[in-house]
Amino acid sequence: MSKSLIVACFLVFVSVLSVAAEEFRVAQVQIEGNRRVATAAVRGVISINPGDVVSYAQVDENVRNIFTLGGFHDVTARVDEVQGSNILVFDLEELPLVRTMEFRDNKKLSDQKLRDSTTLRPPFIFDHSRVRSSVQELKGAYIKDGFHAVEINTHLTTDNRGEATLTYLVDEGRKIRIKNINFSGNKVLKKRALLKSIETKERWFLSWLTGRGVYLEDVMEIDVERIKMAYYDIGYQDVIVQPPQVTLVDGKHLNIDIEIDEGPQYRVGALSVSGDLLYPADELLDMVLLKEGEVFSRLQMRDSIVALTDLYADRGYAYVNVVPLTIKKADQLLFDIELEIEQGVQVTIERVDISGNVRTRDKVIRREVPVIEGELYSSSNMKEANRRVRNLGFFEEVQVTDKPGSADDLSVVEVAVEERLTGTFSIGLGYSSVDKLMAQGSISQENFLGRGLNLNLSGSVGTTSNTYSLAITDPYFLDTDWTLGGEVYRSMREYNDYDDERTGGAIRAGHPVSRNSRVFLTYRYEQKEITNLSAVALANQFIADQEGRSTLSSITTQWVRNSTDFYEDPSRGGITRISLEYAGLGGTEHFLRPIASHRHFFPLFWGTVFSIHGEVGYITSTRGDEVSLSERFFLGGIRTIRGFKTREVGPKEGDIFVGGEKMGYFNIEYLFPLYRSLGFKVGVPSDRHR
Repeated sequence: MSKSLIVACFLVFVSVLSVAAEEFRVAQVQIEGNRRVATAAVRGVISINPGDVVSYAQVDENVRNIFTLGGFHDVTARVDEVQGSNILVFDLEELPLVRTMEFRDNKKLSDQKLRDSTTLRPPFIFDHSRVRSSVQELKGAYIKDGFHAVEINTHLTTDNRGEATLTYLVDEGRKIRIKNINFSGNKVLKKRALLKSIETKERWFLSWLTGRGVYLEDVMEIDVERIKMAYYDIGYQDVIVQPPQVTLVDGKHLNIDIEIDEGPQYRVGALSVSGDLLYPADELLDMVLLKEGEVFSRLQMRDSIVALTDLYADRGYAYVNVVPLTIKKADQLLFDIELEIEQGVQVTIERVDISGNVRTRDKVIRREVPVIEGELYSSSNMKEANRRVRNLGFFEEVQVTDKPGSADDLSVVEVAVEERLTGTFSIGLGYSSVDKLMAQGSISQENFLGRGLNLNLSGSVGTTSNTYSLAITDPYFLDTDWTLGGEVYRSMREYNDYDDERTGGAIRAGHPVSRNSRVFLTYRYEQKEITNLSAVALANQFIADQEGRSTLSSITTQWVRNSTDFYEDPSRGGITRISLEYAGLGGTEHFLRPIASHRHFFPLFWGTVFSIHGEVGYITSTRGDEVSLSERFFLGGIRTIRGFKTREVGPKEGDIFVGGEKMGYFNIEYLFPLYRSLGFKVGVPSDRHR
């Protein structure tokens, strides 16, 4: 309540009571109208007591004191004369208590999402400023989703108890996306390069699915810095990027205009290292990417600092500090650079703490952490710990950090994880060109019993095939480095000219031989039967000889090297597999089969990944006879050469594909994220075979 209004009320008060005196004696002080604010709280801020002689100015001051408690819409004071005594009455009108919040005409965002987007939570005392802030929060939620034209008004309905319902009246308007991002003044970096450097993007034909093209002011502010960094990295250290000008076009789209003053390009002048040198200066300078006379790049300077920091941190100097001291020579367009190294104390690992794991046992995580208590700190081991724990596939988030220990030369490594659901159950009905109509289901648990065991039970029933399998693997059998697993399976498949039925099982053991590679030994036993040969198949002597039962008993040695950054969704690194299978440990099959394959991933721009994959194989009988039909190589289909039907690439006899004894094919793929938050990617493949 403003002071002018209070003064006006007192003028009315004076004129009605015809009180001429400036002061009067108060016999009683009464408080009326308060329901939720305690009377004792109000009395606590009133300085007038019965028997006091007060002035109107003192009454005015006490009205203001009551207002400071909050929760009041209006506070007035009056004097009632009763039997010659003056009773001072403070009449309070409380602000309503908002019990419920409602939303009307919101279609794009649900009530729950809007409630989650505001910090206002019922019940609360109505406050205009808080409600205005709430409206801005709700608008921000809409703007984040691309509805820049949203308008939100409020309506308050109060009952006779002073309780209210706050209703937000929403006019969502049209979803607005960025049509054009325009740059002016840029000569060195063209529009395409600048767009690549920022997160804000122009709309495209899949914006309705991916959300691309939404304008966010806070993101755009960071993008301005990203543009500067793009110039800093190619030597333009004086670049000036003006604040973006955002224009609404036809009420449907946004145009963003960014003005750039590139300035001159700088190069590297004198380059040196100083401070605590573990190695000769020349050896340390060899690790610095910046070279005298070359373009000065802040990115290369940062990478050089990281390289020197990691060099020292790998030798226990966890808190090494590399400070770049630069001298700008504007007249010569040069930067002299001195990298000053302060190594600090050599640090030993005091302990490793693990947190956030509820289902997963500590040992499952701890055995993936190559950081040992009592050893010197190593930044490489810290990075490797992060990679290996992430590659378990059990966690949404993994953070491996360090903090000071109980002494200056001790450090505590913290591994904080956020678990995710590792068990899946699926059931479905589908159709494919190979299996026709098919029903399938599976139950899998990647972290069975919280021990890191991998359990999988699956089955599918189709028009032309039935398969069932049960597999379990312990990657650290009996808490050793040995991997042990087993599988039992049964399959039946109807081909055009014959049926192939198999029942078998396998036992597999493995052991690491280096940081990224393992050797596996697998024993497989399988009973096979080829039946229902067609007339065409019976006419082919080779296939006719395959009819009936056979038994496979083989042992396979396999070397696997996986250097990818993230096993589930790799973007760099490679996977190499080399195996040699020998069949003849009993049974009717006798052959030798080597196979080699390699897949490599290369990260490119915009989160895209280029992948190459090749595989070669050979099989030969160890008894000089022909290799059986069921063990030959058949190519074609999505798993080998796309664009061809399954098993329809290779040698034929008449109209029947009989498979080959040699095999080779090569794929290239270009993967790009279509919906990053869901991990949805699209691949553009290309295949070659021989």
